[in-house]
Amino acid sequence: MSKELMMASMGLSLFIICPRMAGMVNIIAKHSQVSLIYSALFGTVLSIPLVIAMVLIFAKFGIWGALAFCVLTDLGAALFMKEISLKAGIETLVIAIFVVIGVKVSPYIVNIFIK
Repeated sequence: MSKELMMASMGLSLFIICPRMAGMVNIIAKHSQVSLIYSALFGTVLSIPLVIAMVLIFAKFGIWGALAFCVLTDLGAALFMKEISLKAGIETLVIAIFVVIGVKVSPYIVNIFIK
């Protein structure tokens, strides 16, 4: 493995961790009676092809294509979570909506502070 690949991979591994993911794992574990550790571990393994798909979609269609894919995966998560609990499914959908709002609003907020 080259130094560049190692640095890029380390950067991604640190960037991909976010409070949203921790919150979602907590919701899943709470509503399914499944271990937080097992949910995080197996969910990470299952997400690898989805992360690759998102990157390829971004390369071809840009941020809006990747965002659309991510919203679809969030809706898919909400459908899966509905099987566990309607409340968990709705919580997942609300989080997806806030992510979309954040992407739309953040450039305006940054422009207020940095001109």
